[in-house]
Amino acid sequence: MSTNPYDHHLDKRPANFQPLTPLTFLSRSALAFPDHVAIIHGNQRTTYREFYARARRLGSALAKRGLGKGDTVSVMLANTPPMLEAHYGVPMTGAVLNTLNTRLDAAIIAFSLDHAETKVLITDREFAPTVGEALKLAKVKPLVIDYDDPEFAQDGARLGTIDYEDFLADGDPDFDWLMPDDEWEAISLNYTSGTTGNPKGVVYHHRGASLLAVGNVVTGAMGKHPVYLWTLPMFHCNGWCFPWSLSVVAGTHVCLRWVRQKPIWDALADHRVTHLCGAPIVMSTILNAPADEKRPLDHTVEFFTAAAPPPEAVLAAMAENGFNVTHLYGLTETYGPAVVNDWKAEWDDLPGPERAAMKARQGVRYAALEDLTVMDADTMVRVPADGETIGEVMFRGNIVMKGYLKNPDASDEAFAGGWFHSGDLGVLHPDGYIQLKDRSKDIIISGGENISSIEVEDVLYKHPAIAAAAVVAKPDDKWGETPCAFIELSPGEELSAEDVIAWCRERLARYKAPRHVVFAEIPKTSTGKIQKFKLREMAKEVSAE
Repeated sequence: MSTNPYDHHLDKRPANFQPLTPLTFLSRSALAFPDHVAIIHGNQRTTYREFYARARRLGSALAKRGLGKGDTVSVMLANTPPMLEAHYGVPMTGAVLNTLNTRLDAAIIAFSLDHAETKVLITDREFAPTVGEALKLAKVKPLVIDYDDPEFAQDGARLGTIDYEDFLADGDPDFDWLMPDDEWEAISLNYTSGTTGNPKGVVYHHRGASLLAVGNVVTGAMGKHPVYLWTLPMFHCNGWCFPWSLSVVAGTHVCLRWVRQKPIWDALADHRVTHLCGAPIVMSTILNAPADEKRPLDHTVEFFTAAAPPPEAVLAAMAENGFNVTHLYGLTETYGPAVVNDWKAEWDDLPGPERAAMKARQGVRYAALEDLTVMDADTMVRVPADGETIGEVMFRGNIVMKGYLKNPDASDEAFAGGWFHSGDLGVLHPDGYIQLKDRSKDIIISGGENISSIEVEDVLYKHPAIAAAAVVAKPDDKWGETPCAFIELSPGEELSAEDVIAWCRERLARYKAPRHVVFAEIPKTSTGKIQKFKLREMAKEVSAE
């Protein structure tokens, strides 16, 4: 028996210990601020009282159909109110929310539905062509619920037997929803592209979702009632957990069905947006809007980006237009961004090149993350904090995934040595800030989406005229990075760049296809290994032409 007096008669009880979950954030805001506007979508205005009631209706309707712990509800939705409602209503039953990437092709969607063993699928009519094909390919036969956006009518076919609003009407707005018995229970499932084969299912738990939701509020310095514009896809890492974050401070979600210039500027000005997130493409969209579509802003808008560090010229242009840009870093496996380039006031006075060098760093851990470092992946020893020694970026803490669904080998590999191995290579600076130097798996990040170079190369090698192929990232002002393919043709064969791109677009999601094709001898080592570092340098020259 312990001799520590603080161990005696001081037990965990229901009165003093409850599982962490982001679901309680919504119930609190509905109690404290029932009439505050929670969601803006076109002409729709939804208060927190209504938001909470609709989420409960969704949970109730799902529970009536037998959904519960261990079941998966997949959604194929744009940044619309049902997506926000699903982030609460689905886990209110104990089920797991799987947000599908709307940019993927039917084959990958079908794989995801089967792998997740989806019981219910909520799908927007805009995506009916892709989803319809996926349902034909999938082995599972989920209950399909169609969402017909009343603000932006879609003409896609109805794939299911019930409409979303009719489904909610069958639910109870006072549904006595299910608190998790254990905060370790799964809350969501996100698929991430691997370098080979099918995507892996990343599982989040209630504890991590709750902690990162609050962590976003802290990192974003969100005061009460912020106004958040949805330029980041909610299907991506559950919108970096911001669907839950806004309920912490009773903020307002401004839905944006399509990321287009005029709607963005109108929302910024009309709703006095305070925060938004996005890839470099969103910054380009904002800055390149025609002068007559831009609106004067009388307040500063906080913009969070998590791709390649923005160039100084872009940062200056964003500041001139009323935005303060903060650079984040993370992975699907860390619930989205878990690292922030926490800017120091003294860096403002540095000369341009030195200030840019500081901006290029990924930064330090979120307050919600327990540890972040760079290690030698073989010895699991931290590299010297000299800004030069390269190692693998490692994470440890409560905002690291549970693991990969039905993939114990991949989970064990990712967690080897008691740390999560990011697969990213970087350095550790003397002040503790990390900086990425390369991606060990050659992942290309385009518009915030991961593209596996190996996946694209596999498609290229299937072309009968191609003898050798390699794909690397090419810097792009709009997308951050885009795939650039280097091709060696078989003797006597002829092929144009357009032919190569068309071949890929027929077999891949459009955004994964190369945007540039170079016919040249591919540099290799003496053992025949492709030297991708040389190709990346060559790709930079292509981008400058």
